[in-house]
Amino acid sequence: MDHFGDAGVAWRLARQLRHEVGAEVFLYLDHLPTLAALVPTCDVSAPAQELEGVWVVRWDPLLRPLAYTQVVLETFGCEVPPDALQAMARQHPAPVWINLEYLSAEPWVEHCHRLPSPHPRLPLTRYFFFPGFTPHTGGLLREASLLAQRDRFQNDPLAIENFWHRLHCPAPSTETTVISLFGYDGRELPKLLHAWHDGPMPIRCLIPAADGLAPGALAFLQQQSGSRAEILGPAPQDLPQVAPRGGLQRWGALEWVVLPFLAQPDYDPLLWACHFNLVRGEDSFVRAQWAARPLLWQIYPQPEEAHWIKLEAFLDRYLAGL
Repeated sequence: MDHFGDAGVAWRLARQLRHEVGAEVFLYLDHLPTLAALVPTCDVSAPAQELEGVWVVRWDPLLRPLAYTQVVLETFGCEVPPDALQAMARQHPAPVWINLEYLSAEPWVEHCHRLPSPHPRLPLTRYFFFPGFTPHTGGLLREASLLAQRDRFQNDPLAIENFWHRLHCPAPSTETTVISLFGYDGRELPKLLHAWHDGPMPIRCLIPAADGLAPGALAFLQQQSGSRAEILGPAPQDLPQVAPRGGLQRWGALEWVVLPFLAQPDYDPLLWACHFNLVRGEDSFVRAQWAARPLLWQIYPQPEEAHWIKLEAFLDRYLAGL
């Protein structure tokens, strides 16, 4: 797993706490290259660095919270080390200790949101925070200005023209359906790409590329199209080595272009510019919903097929009234 969704949510939350709440935030991560894909200015070799007002610190089990720490937030199954818990227990008052859980539309999260869990030996209480889709959950991350930015972009022809210019692509025709593909490899994906190739309508597919990100889809397109692919534009700059070269290409009714992996602020306009978005991890899943475009969620398979329960719970809410 590449954990783009986990790092994306943690970074987005840290930035929002810093810029909209004014909190001093320290974000501890154990894999800085994942964050660097989302934040190109991140130095993967730095033990500590300040990025956009947030202190990013390489995870170390021996780290202690600062003496004036007011809130300690665990994310996605990470746990505060025992020595750090001891330091928290010595503080007066002790920091608020919150465990941020994964997003789910399942009904039971409403009853578990904000539940306390006293530590068995220390004078500390951990509270469980469940993001969700109802007023009885923790809600979803969204910057205060996001929807206004989306509406301005989608109603500004010059902004949309500049978007395609930055991708080194001509603007699509008005008959073309534009789709973003940010997903995992799967046995059904080549069938979908082939259906787009054979379909009655022109389709343009935008594929953000990174190591481990749908390499099979890229290989399939290159193999199927081969010398038959018509190159329509130059390749974007800074493509990873796993990405094929060639820029915007056409194969039957399908156009596609491989993009460099986008920083978080650049990913939203990509979603806004598309008619349909294929997404996967928690961060892209939520951002696609704020884009207010139809979406396909490629949920990550889990043991004992628990992902099917989560998917059905989301579909019950997403499709309500349709």
